Amino acid sequence: MIMAFEYAPAPESRAVVDIAPSYGLFIDGEFRDASDGKVFKTLSPSSEEALSEVAQGSAEDVDAAVKAARKAFEKWSALPGAERAKYLFRIARIIQERSRELAVLETLDNGKPIRETRDADLPLVAAHFFYYAGWADKLDHAGYGPNPKALGVAGQVIPWNFPLLMLAWKIAPALATGNTVVLKPAETTPLSALFFADICRQAGLPKGVVNIVTGDGSTGAALVEHPGVDKVAFTGSTAVGKAIARSVAGTDKKLTLELGGKGANIVFDDAPIDQAVEGIVNGIFFNQGQVCCAGSRLLVQESIQDELLDALKRRLSTLRLGDPLDKNTDIGAINSAEQLARIKALADSGEAEGAERWAPACELPSAGYWFAPTLFTNVTQAHRIAREEIFGPVLSVLTFRTPAEAVAKANNSQYGLSAGIWTEKGSRILSVANSLRAGVVWANTFNKFDPTSPFGGYKESGFGREGGRHGLEAYLDV
Repeated sequence: MIMAFEYAPAPESRAVVDIAPSYGLFIDGEFRDASDGKVFKTLSPSSEEALSEVAQGSAEDVDAAVKAARKAFEKWSALPGAERAKYLFRIARIIQERSRELAVLETLDNGKPIRETRDADLPLVAAHFFYYAGWADKLDHAGYGPNPKALGVAGQVIPWNFPLLMLAWKIAPALATGNTVVLKPAETTPLSALFFADICRQAGLPKGVVNIVTGDGSTGAALVEHPGVDKVAFTGSTAVGKAIARSVAGTDKKLTLELGGKGANIVFDDAPIDQAVEGIVNGIFFNQGQVCCAGSRLLVQESIQDELLDALKRRLSTLRLGDPLDKNTDIGAINSAEQLARIKALADSGEAEGAERWAPACELPSAGYWFAPTLFTNVTQAHRIAREEIFGPVLSVLTFRTPAEAVAKANNSQYGLSAGIWTEKGSRILSVANSLRAGVVWANTFNKFDPTSPFGGYKESGFGREGGRHGLEAYLDV
């Protein structure tokens, strides 16, 4: 009999990060209180403890931040690209130097496992700044004509699922192209953006080039609607994206939206089962499924359904849910009580509509927001869990017989952000990928990101691309 090894606790130290009891808004290179003095608390999702008190930015504060960015734009955009690059390189290096501190901070504020913040988020954050630093003096060669010009002030609103990474996706190309920034982080995860403000000061970035205004949806709306903003970038829900599109309609603001998704992960009968299982787990349970491009619909060829599901259930039974600061943890906490309630409601609807629910034996902590990794079988395309974005660790399993049926089911969605294909045949990968209406298609892998590769969607998953050479276009007057 083979004895299983027991995991010993391996907690990362909280002592590496010093969280202040309160934080102000970062405007024109300095922290300041909100104009009306309002504040809100940010909680740790795994324990529900209050981490800090953060300023609630008002329309007046947004106006001050936009004016600071406008004032800084003239000098910043006039700098030679090589000079702007020096600041971006410096920021990237400081992020690397402070990566352990930032990883712990992100885990505390967001709830995701330290293994993910340490091994995925932070390396990618630094890589984006390094990558766009390299573009800053090569914009003439980006394919957008000679001497392309910056737009001006970029208003950027980011989500809570990858707080620091989404900041990097937005700020790095904006600064490289000569724009200045006012960024509004998510209400539930403001801390890493505020620590980034300190990094900007540490790097000697000129005042007003980056401004961070914390707050709720009203703060974001004030930023999007401000007449002094030349470009709006938003990552978040499709509903909010539609509202933003309506608010900027009729203006000359440039807009990019990266919204929701309902990614299809397609497994053919010749796929290597164990490799596919790992890709399925990474596709839907990475960051507790709180990923816009998550592979939340598993389309498996009928002939291997039983074999694949048996292997998948065995694998899910080995996932460890618990303290996100423990380096052994695979599944962390859901970001907020509100998000947990939505996940529960949609999962309950799956059962009510006749799908078969399964989850491994899993003891949930008594404090915090937790949801066990869950999969549904006997799912049809009419089920809500197959149509709506759950944004949680919930996988819906559907079957197909032919490649044409797989493509039809994968494309039968209001979304078009991501998809995955698992097969040993290169010709099938190319054929199916070419037929999928998705902005990102992974082959024999899932959730792999690189700053050199563009990312974005079709249909209700938004428009515009972030990352790569393509990510420069949204910040240039072309």
